[in-house]
Amino acid sequence: MGRNGGSAQEHAQVTEAILELGRQLEPQIVGYRRAFHASPELSNREFSTQQRICDELNALGVPYVKAAGTGVIATIAGEAPGSYDDAGKPRRRIALRADVDALPVTERTGLPFASETDGVMHACGHDCHIAMMLGTVRMLVALRPHLRGEVRILFQPAEEVSQGARAMIADGALQGVDAIYGAHIWSEVDSGKVSCEPGRRMAHTDWFRIDITGASAHGSMPHKGVDAIVVGAEMVTALQVLVSRDVSPFEPVVVTVGEFHGGEARNVMAGSAYLTGTVRTWSDTLREEVPDRLERIVGKIAHAFNAQCTFTFEHGNGGLSNTPEYAEACRQAVVKVLGEDAVASYEGSLAGEDFSEYLKLVPGVFAFVGGRNPKLGCDHPQHSCYFNIDESALVKGSMVAAQWAADQLA
Repeated sequence: MGRNGGSAQEHAQVTEAILELGRQLEPQIVGYRRAFHASPELSNREFSTQQRICDELNALGVPYVKAAGTGVIATIAGEAPGSYDDAGKPRRRIALRADVDALPVTERTGLPFASETDGVMHACGHDCHIAMMLGTVRMLVALRPHLRGEVRILFQPAEEVSQGARAMIADGALQGVDAIYGAHIWSEVDSGKVSCEPGRRMAHTDWFRIDITGASAHGSMPHKGVDAIVVGAEMVTALQVLVSRDVSPFEPVVVTVGEFHGGEARNVMAGSAYLTGTVRTWSDTLREEVPDRLERIVGKIAHAFNAQCTFTFEHGNGGLSNTPEYAEACRQAVVKVLGEDAVASYEGSLAGEDFSEYLKLVPGVFAFVGGRNPKLGCDHPQHSCYFNIDESALVKGSMVAAQWAADQLA
């Protein structure tokens, strides 16, 4: 028996159907990925991406609504007996999510399907997520006679700027949803393997900005001013003291300064500068303590150099934690379609993901689909201008999501 019923024979038939559909659809899924990779769009500007997704759903006869500006919410209605009650309410509704936005990165992969948009690249793999999800949609459409309930498909914009999930939720993406599945193609997991362990998988993601006010002066007369760039440089170094000396080495934390701007001319000592960056923490307690610690460090440095500074801290997405029940269901789905050897062991990442916003409201699982294959040169990290994946992983991601959904609606 499955989660909600159905014979062992029926479950085996569904898995065999998914495997056969995977064999048939793999070239198309790869084609999807390459087409989306060549035409990346930045967060909240995914208009062409949205239209292409809608065109595919129209061709399949899958109803949808547009949401969150450039997102899409589609519905696959199960046709098995008892899928809906007399009032038209599904006996169970689950959601599958894929994010769709790209990054402001200039691609240097040299791929024949490389980005055709200057300064924009699918350097995080969201092109793969769209492709895998469209493959899953095609599988689930074929499996509708076996689905007892409803699958909601979320094509979400603006993950890279931590806005899309909240916007989708505001537009009703989770209304009536019992559980949710998401996945990320991942450069630290070997191709052909999937990690979906329970508990914390990704970090709290927060942001800071430091505005420094000094006093400009002629570059030859540094003693007559306060060099904001020098002050900022001291801050960049000192912020790492929080990681190396102010926090237990058993407590994961990352502080990264991503921007440093200051100065207007090469012979003028900068009177102002600003830094922006991100903080990644694993524990809830440390997340709350970090802002005060950082503000203390930069404030003392500014005072020591006779400068002034303003420290601004913004909480982003919370840490992502898998619900044990649904993580186990995902592990079982991996075993069914890929085998025991495909279950990966991965410690998690201090990267952030706004899929955590969904998990605040409904239980679910977020899987890492391995795309790493050094033999193919696919071992560059996410957000690298050389990022690429082993495309044989794509159909595997599609099948795992389809199996998880089918098991939930068995």
